[in-house]
Amino acid sequence: METNILVDFGKRIKELRISKKWSQEELAHQAGFHKNYVGMVERGERNIALKNIEMFAKVFKMSVSELLKTS
Repeated sequence: METNILVDFGKRIKELRISKKWSQEELAHQAGFHKNYVGMVERGERNIALKNIEMFAKVFKMSVSELLKTS
């Protein structure tokens, strides 16, 4: 079964957001994104830019490589 990297990344962002007890709106505020963008990323609907991956990593206080690790 083929995995979808966008869906997997979105799930990772959602898991991290929930672990911080943040709403999508709070994560969007912390990262400087619109809340609709965060929702689209979490659902795997956006092909996210590298700069935005870096911003998510900074918000979650981790490296980009840590952010991209899957369980």
